[in-house]
Amino acid sequence: MALALAERWRLDAWKERFRGRIAEGQVDLEVGGELGGGGARVPARARAAILCPQTFMNEAGRSVGPARGALRVELGRVLVVHDEIDLPFGEVRSRTGGGLAGHNGLRSVKRELGSADFARVRVGVGRPDSSDPEIVSAYVLGRFREPPEQVQALIARSCDEVERLVREAALAN
Repeated sequence: MALALAERWRLDAWKERFRGRIAEGQVDLEVGGELGGGGARVPARARAAILCPQTFMNEAGRSVGPARGALRVELGRVLVVHDEIDLPFGEVRSRTGGGLAGHNGLRSVKRELGSADFARVRVGVGRPDSSDPEIVSAYVLGRFREPPEQVQALIARSCDEVERLVREAALAN
């Protein structure tokens, strides 16, 4: 998903930093229209960074925390995109804060950021038929079982939701 979003935003200069891969720069957004309360949509630019931690998933905070500090990003501007086995495959939801639902990657991010009050895009990947931790782990780390066109549609919906949240944040300024 990060690559698809970087392509949309024309961020192609990936660097190895913060125990991850990061692409950053100014991105073009359209604000206004329905989201802004009516009127024409106008072009706007916002600073954005996409970080892909290269740590183990349960240590993702060790990448996110230092990146947030170095880039001087307010907690309210951090957006984490993650898989969610408690949502059916294909469903995308967002929220700010809340519980971690046993997600070790989110637990690590919370620990390093000092709070769970960051925005999240939850990408539904479905749940295996078993609750055995080894089976669940293999399920989320394995390849999708759905057809490639359904996976591509899920990636597109996830990118759309990230862009919607970034637009809302731009309007708040």
